[in-house]
Amino acid sequence: MVDFENVKKEYDKLVQQLSDPELISDWERFKRLSERKNLLEKIIEKGKEILEIKNKIEENKAIISAKEDSELVSLADEELISLKEKEKILENESAAFDNSSKTSDSPCSAQGEASEKEPSAVIVEIRAGTGGEEASLFAGDLFRMYSKYGTSLGWQQKILDSHPSELRGFKEIIFELKNGNVFSKMKFEAGVHRVQRTPETEKGGRIHTSTASVAVLPKPKKAEIEINPQDLKIDFYGSSGPGGQYVQKRHTAVRITHLPTGIIVTSQTERNQLQNKENAMAILEAKLLERKEMAELEKLGEKRRSQIKRAKRAEKIRTYNFPQDRVTDHRIKKSWHNIEDIMAGRLEPIIKALQSL
Repeated sequence: MVDFENVKKEYDKLVQQLSDPELISDWERFKRLSERKNLLEKIIEKGKEILEIKNKIEENKAIISAKEDSELVSLADEELISLKEKEKILENESAAFDNSSKTSDSPCSAQGEASEKEPSAVIVEIRAGTGGEEASLFAGDLFRMYSKYGTSLGWQQKILDSHPSELRGFKEIIFELKNGNVFSKMKFEAGVHRVQRTPETEKGGRIHTSTASVAVLPKPKKAEIEINPQDLKIDFYGSSGPGGQYVQKRHTAVRITHLPTGIIVTSQTERNQLQNKENAMAILEAKLLERKEMAELEKLGEKRRSQIKRAKRAEKIRTYNFPQDRVTDHRIKKSWHNIEDIMAGRLEPIIKALQSL
């Protein structure tokens, strides 16, 4: 049985340690403590779920004991069986997390580990391209499409950084997807997406063409990318909203510069420096892994490179034509209708067609 009280005490102590500004000078320790904190958060969350189940069990027992309404008693009796089964599952999951925290430095997943050949998570970057505010709106539409698609498959999502536009779009948004065969499906989304429609801002009813680019970066596994803390320049600043105005006076946003490569990453989505540092570091690790993989590809012959079906950032892969209610994937020269359904996250037919190649 997991001692949730001790877990909570350790978690509170870790949060206090991680809030120490001096810790940033020891990045390895910061990273190790952050991983431990994330694992303890999972155990605590399971504890909350177990407590809720226990309360429901007691409520159903009270209904059964009262015997005031036979139909209600029958329903409570049936629900009691499923609640006890769920309680047992949650307790086993929390025990698995707890055992992992004692035997390993890295968090485990109750859902099972992904294949060793495939990344267990991806980081997706969506950037508005040509088309001004309409391109930002389209970037927002793509983000919501992937969010709904991921939700339908049980994936977990976390926004790592975002730069909203004046309306409901994004100049850029970076988020993580995990908890399943994420990479095997999302890898086909990398490239330039094009939309043809009448923008909300268009008063003359003319059809415009805008673009947004999508990058899908595998999230490195532990020890796959080693970063020397001395190679990092870390700055803190106030988070900004649409139009560039500052929305927080406290300097919680984080900018990390990797000095050897010049790669700069930021995060401003969270309200504290700690989470923003973790988010920015996750983005940096993914970018460094991509850089490493591209360097390795350059060493391969032209024939081998041509066999690797990974879309380049500049490659136009798909067009979303709203007037004709059609989505066309240019790589396989195939189209689908019901564009509103596709934008609502029903991507599986397109993904399956691409996977079958």
